[in-house]
Amino acid sequence: MTISTFRIEAGRTRRLGAALAAAARPVLLAALLATGLALPAAAQPAQGCTNRGELDERYCDANRDLLADTPTERNRHKDPATLVFSFTPVEDPAVYEGAFADFLVHLAKVTGKKVRWYAAESYATQVEAMRSGRLHIAGVASGATPYAVNLGGFVPQVAMQKNDGTTGYTLQLITRADSPVKSLADLKGRRVAHVAPSSNSGDTAPRVLFAGLGVVADRDYTVLYSGKHDNSIMGVLNGDYDAAPVASNVVVLMRDRGLFKPDALRVVYESRPFPGAAFGVAHDLTPALQAKILEAFLGYPFAGSSLAREFKEYRGFVPIGYERDWADIRAIQKASGATYTHESLGKLER
Repeated sequence: MTISTFRIEAGRTRRLGAALAAAARPVLLAALLATGLALPAAAQPAQGCTNRGELDERYCDANRDLLADTPTERNRHKDPATLVFSFTPVEDPAVYEGAFADFLVHLAKVTGKKVRWYAAESYATQVEAMRSGRLHIAGVASGATPYAVNLGGFVPQVAMQKNDGTTGYTLQLITRADSPVKSLADLKGRRVAHVAPSSNSGDTAPRVLFAGLGVVADRDYTVLYSGKHDNSIMGVLNGDYDAAPVASNVVVLMRDRGLFKPDALRVVYESRPFPGAAFGVAHDLTPALQAKILEAFLGYPFAGSSLAREFKEYRGFVPIGYERDWADIRAIQKASGATYTHESLGKLER
């Protein structure tokens, strides 16, 4: 069934936050180290900052748009000879390197820079790479975007637009077509695959939305982390899990690749749309370079490209607004007890 609305009211947010905080508490620093990430060198806090909001102390948000401002000091602007690009590791990063090949050539032509692909192995490593200055342009998963914004100085610019004019995806609770699971209530006592902590559709959103409908993860059903959306989907098909909350766009991509028959899965629950992956830049690139990168996204000839062949239901890039478009995701993350701190970055492990 489709739920017509999921916006969290202030009172409900506080109640759900209290109930779910224990299940979604940020991991200890040891978990971050377990990802293989090196902690960044200490950075100087942004000086003379009139407003920071939830941003890390190295960033400032003087215009209060929730994004890190481009530094006012020109000596802090970056204009690298080689731009490094990365796409969210929703699946195997190698799958997408070829898909973005045409775009990277186009990006190099528009900016006049060399462009190199970076295959991030997890949400955490992608955010850390931008935070440390090693990553300049990225497509970041919707659930990881607030972490990239607040911890990595990521500035979302565009999203991919579907042929129907939308840019989002939904949370789908899937099960096998022959499964006895017919509703959320039928999850009780069963084994359910979640993707990873801080995956929006794969963990945070179902914890909040399902609890609002009377089904609480880890209490009413056993959560088993699969690591990736495709692992959850194939695990359900193979009978490893009774059900799984996943992103609808990943279901479509895998179905279109012929990895399973369209009638092999059944959707038990579907949310209203969330924004898709955000494509954007590091906040400290020169204003001129940021403008050129935006020009490259918006002017990319999508039809007939390698991206169009991979993302068949999409037609190009369109501008987005983080403050507006990510309001629901930020509310859901707050309800789950999320905090945008360096210690919480380990939760983004794929």
